[in-house]
Amino acid sequence: MKQNCWEFKNCGRQPNGSKVKELGVCPAAIETKVNGVNSGKNGGRTCWAVAGTYCGGKVQGSAAMKSVSCQNCDFFKLVWKDENQAKTYTSIPEILRMLR
Repeated sequence: MKQNCWEFKNCGRQPNGSKVKELGVCPAAIETKVNGVNSGKNGGRTCWAVAGTYCGGKVQGSAAMKSVSCQNCDFFKLVWKDENQAKTYTSIPEILRMLR
């Protein structure tokens, strides 16, 4: 598996993470419907499509509400670059279908 968002961002919200008691477990870290997508664990490399992730000091909304900010995120850009080079990138619409 490749680096997941909680590892890249060092947010501590993965299960048993250092910030779980304070902020709760991140929905991306436990979203199993997209496990393995973009070579990540659970929603760890699809966090931009998972509602309720934490970024910029606050909980984010739905994928539609956070799409612009997420597309400017360094982690999103890293995943996009990694997976496009490998020709394995899963599109946002396809990820959203998986999450239904």
